[in-house]
Amino acid sequence: MLARLLTFPLILILSGISAVAMLGPALHALVQRDHSVAQAFMYSSVLGLVTLFLIGLAMSGRQRQENSDLENLLSLLLAFTLLPAFLALPFYEGLETTSFLNAYFEMVSSLTTTGATLFETPGRLGDSLHLWRGIVGWLGGLLMWVCASAVLAPLNLGGFEVTASAEPGQGDTRLERFERAGSAKRLAQVTLQLAPLYAGLTAALWLLLVIGGDRPLVAVVHAMSTMATSGISPVGGLEDAGSGFGGEAVIFLFMLFALSRLTFSSDTITTARPGLHNDPEFRLGAMLVLGVPLLLFARHWMGAFDVDEVENLSMAASALWGGMFTVLSFLSTTGFESAAWEAARGWSGLGTPGLILLGLSMVGGGVATTAGGVKLLRVYALYLNGRREMERLVHPSSVGRASAGSRRIRRQGAFIAWIFFMLFALSLALVTVVLAALGQDFEAAIVLAVAALSTTGPLVSVATDNPMELLTLTSPAKLVICAAMVLGRLETLAIIALLNPALWRR
Repeated sequence: MLARLLTFPLILILSGISAVAMLGPALHALVQRDHSVAQAFMYSSVLGLVTLFLIGLAMSGRQRQENSDLENLLSLLLAFTLLPAFLALPFYEGLETTSFLNAYFEMVSSLTTTGATLFETPGRLGDSLHLWRGIVGWLGGLLMWVCASAVLAPLNLGGFEVTASAEPGQGDTRLERFERAGSAKRLAQVTLQLAPLYAGLTAALWLLLVIGGDRPLVAVVHAMSTMATSGISPVGGLEDAGSGFGGEAVIFLFMLFALSRLTFSSDTITTARPGLHNDPEFRLGAMLVLGVPLLLFARHWMGAFDVDEVENLSMAASALWGGMFTVLSFLSTTGFESAAWEAARGWSGLGTPGLILLGLSMVGGGVATTAGGVKLLRVYALYLNGRREMERLVHPSSVGRASAGSRRIRRQGAFIAWIFFMLFALSLALVTVVLAALGQDFEAAIVLAVAALSTTGPLVSVATDNPMELLTLTSPAKLVICAAMVLGRLETLAIIALLNPALWRR
């Protein structure tokens, strides 16, 4: 039965999972006696399952070849563009006071783990709708965990092209003499391996947040948002949650999973030396998490001499913690703001510019994690190349001292990372220009573009002095941001790989 099910396109399987997931908010709304929302989710689930059953019945009568990796990549693109229309149906019917475009925007933002919301006021949405947003974001994070190993890694995309010997979008020719497992079997194996771990970590974080004082609904949404790095919150952020500093400390530990895939799996090792302490992504991420707050702390400390706050050690410690938590949050593209972040900004009387948060979000987290951005491995490859070039300026005839793997990252890997960085910059410029043409000023346009391409939605309310209201955007601007969120989640190289003629010959 499972083998037969895996022969269907990936987009149909994902649609079926989405239809089954709607039963959760339906039951929650029924318990809450919110019958209109419960009916919206229940009817959408039944309608979706019946439609998918008919489509599967129609496709089962013909002989079908196994899906290729490129076809799964195309299904992944369709999942981020077409599937949100189905996910938005119960949200639209349950809310009843918004347009379908707004509901579609909300679902694209959740599924791509961006977390940008049109409904800033928490009371605008009921608890069941907040739960649905969290579930969609959580499923989007699990989808990236699974597809990174089963779809993107065989095609040398998503950051794997930095360390692979093959070209992006193509398999490794050295492995052609071995029989590789089929794409469907790989998807099943990776899902069975990672889904229990993903769910277990989420459940553990939920339990710790409940013990810390959060309401069960708030705790489960924050737990799912942390693991998926979506930043979705039913109460407007961690500062309004009941767990306080203890909840932030626990979430801080779980956000470390977004810095490197080696924190939870070794199925796609990007370094020849095993161990988390040898992983360049985790070390670079840890350096940023420690270094940036210390620089901000030193800057604030020098500014505090003028306002006689040097001896206020408790406020200094609070400011340092707020800086560390917020830096890790935006580096992992989660977007949670620490309750002490305001203290970090106002402790010395100097405002911290949002440009730092924009830069951290653009750097992003680890390869094959739920984090977005350019990725730490690409930044590390550019760093190795830059350091080697400076050595050659001093000693032009010197020979680089490194292993074969490091030489690969420093040369071809850095070249491909630079190409991706230029594609990211061009995408950022294009989205900014289009949003500016649609009526946004330059600051708002560039913040929206960075937030969408780096999948860090909370930037729109943190990076500027005056938080932007996405609900006031025009319909074309919302569609542009939706396209940018999909582009930021899949990355430009993956979109280019879909132009491979081998896909269309099938």
